[in-house]
Amino acid sequence: MTAEHLRFSPDILRRLGEELIPHADQGIVELVRNAYDADATHCQVELAAIEERGGAILVSDDGCGMSLASIRSGWLVLGRSGKGASRRTPGGRLPVGEKGLGRLAALRLGTEARLITRPAAEPGKEYHLTIDWSRYDGAEMVESVGLAVEERATCKQPGTTIEIRNLQVRLARRDVQRLARALLLLADPFEHGSGFWAELVAPEYRDLEARVRAAYFDEAEYRLIATLPGDGTAHAQVFDRSGALCWEAAGHTLSKEPYRTIAATFELWMFILEGAAFAARSATLGEVREWLEVVGGVHIYHRGLRVYPYGDPGSDWLDMNLARARSPEFRPSTNNSIGRVLVPDPEDRLREKTDRTGFIEDDSFAELRRFAQDALNWLTGERVRIRDERRRQQRAAATVGISSAQASLAQAVQGLPAESRSTVSQAVRQLESAHAEETKTLREDIQLYRTLATVGTTAATFAHETAKPATEVGQMINLIEQRGRREFGDRYEEVLGQPVRVVKLAAAVLGSFAALPLKLLGREKRRSGRVDVHQTIAAVSELFGSFLLDAKISMELQLDAEDPRIRGSIAALEAVLANLVTNAVNAFVHGPPTARPRRMLIRTATDEGYLRLDVLDSGPGIAGLDVEEIWLPGRSTMPGGTGLGLTIVRDSMADLGGSIAVTSGGELGGAVFSMSLPLARANR
Repeated sequence: MTAEHLRFSPDILRRLGEELIPHADQGIVELVRNAYDADATHCQVELAAIEERGGAILVSDDGCGMSLASIRSGWLVLGRSGKGASRRTPGGRLPVGEKGLGRLAALRLGTEARLITRPAAEPGKEYHLTIDWSRYDGAEMVESVGLAVEERATCKQPGTTIEIRNLQVRLARRDVQRLARALLLLADPFEHGSGFWAELVAPEYRDLEARVRAAYFDEAEYRLIATLPGDGTAHAQVFDRSGALCWEAAGHTLSKEPYRTIAATFELWMFILEGAAFAARSATLGEVREWLEVVGGVHIYHRGLRVYPYGDPGSDWLDMNLARARSPEFRPSTNNSIGRVLVPDPEDRLREKTDRTGFIEDDSFAELRRFAQDALNWLTGERVRIRDERRRQQRAAATVGISSAQASLAQAVQGLPAESRSTVSQAVRQLESAHAEETKTLREDIQLYRTLATVGTTAATFAHETAKPATEVGQMINLIEQRGRREFGDRYEEVLGQPVRVVKLAAAVLGSFAALPLKLLGREKRRSGRVDVHQTIAAVSELFGSFLLDAKISMELQLDAEDPRIRGSIAALEAVLANLVTNAVNAFVHGPPTARPRRMLIRTATDEGYLRLDVLDSGPGIAGLDVEEIWLPGRSTMPGGTGLGLTIVRDSMADLGGSIAVTSGGELGGAVFSMSLPLARANR
């Protein structure tokens, strides 16, 4: 019997390289992680002429280098790790590199990759290896291409340099910024205690580095520290900004069930991003916001290095924003907090995915996530408990105050002359009756808005669940486009162009569905103050952009040359605009068809202390309902409509101190909503 072996086509290098790890920065970070495993203290990444194809990437470190045997049995071997799971490096680090596929993705970025390494165990020697990928393109099998390792004399210190030449991709500014952020956060920036420093030679890195190193941890309102030892029973403490202990949880407070996972520590710094909170501090609110834009979110540090993508924008692995959308009060989010989960994991129980996008979500990882989420829920619960206790005390005091006031009023009436006592008593009864009626109306309004809040938070829940598949669809269609252009060349447009564009638009619409509720529910938008009208109009227009595009509606903005401000909240103005835009979209899509092009217009004008705000459309107008009835809850011209949208518009306009009127058959042919709002005075 003849012995045979599995053999591999060179095409597998492409599939395991650039196609498995689609972003260039991920591959480059893998080279830096290799430097960490080599006990380097410093790794430098240089980019040359990367704005266009043909550039180069240089990655250098001062680690222990590689011997010829290490190159043969480790660096050139793909698909398995040459590092023991629990065997530490000579410098005492637990290795983080694995499989070599991320390294392959980086090396395949160019047509040629060059390795120069100087092993610490062999002073005066360095090894050179060049990989010309074009040789593989013409080969039948991978193993048929020989590689020569050249030995040379050197006087340089130990270390490794990898140069990737003639890049086949261009790195845009966004790619460089993402790489810079990844390198800054790779070795834990919280305490700088890892003994490892990765640096990108690029202006983008210096700009971000200044923001990251600013480190506004002392400005956090609360600091949560939760520890999970090997026995699975967690302990948590919360400290305020002065360092005083606020609350403590021990034993089974976080969970009655033990956490069946590895030992870990979770730290979170939570900020209250309000101007008043920063009035007497050395840091400004703007500075802290800018810092959180770069470092915000909860990051995972496994064996000393950060794991992508946890903590990146869009990677809310603890569902913090979803929980905040469901219950906004006191919840930390990725925008107002920064945290880290430290996982030493000496037994290597957490396993990274092959494409290096996080861990395989097995039971160990699920339990680790549950531990962190339980700690966040406990923190929020303690804050809510203190708030509710304060409210109970205030309600009790208010009840006593009302009873006392009523008794004082009755006593005062009895002390009046007889001839006026009856008149005053009747006036008091009328006042009490009007007050009772007002209270009844307010309670009904509260019920209405509780219903709307339930609808909104439920929508936010489903929207959040939509975000991940929408993102994945977008990523996959981009990958299909790349492969399609490569496979079909000039025939791409004929074969795949139109279907790919349709799927891209659909993914964008799904992404907008996910983003819309969460953006509208932002707690900071509910604060009262001076509202930039044009900025809010632009934000709403952008937020609804994909919906309008999908419905084939063109949106036009005609904004006054002035920069008007009104008093109120962004949320109230957004509620007005969002509901009017939604109404128009529904009228176009579900209303009687018209021959007119689908158009919307939002325009503003200022005159004598007032802002005129008009929202017009070319739809079918208001049909089947009296103009005065459209403001009432439950009345709608759309089959199955809730009739709540215009009720919210009416009440929001009242909250803003303005007025609103509607006409049908306006200058675009459809409805015209005309609003008048008092402008905020400059000194207020």
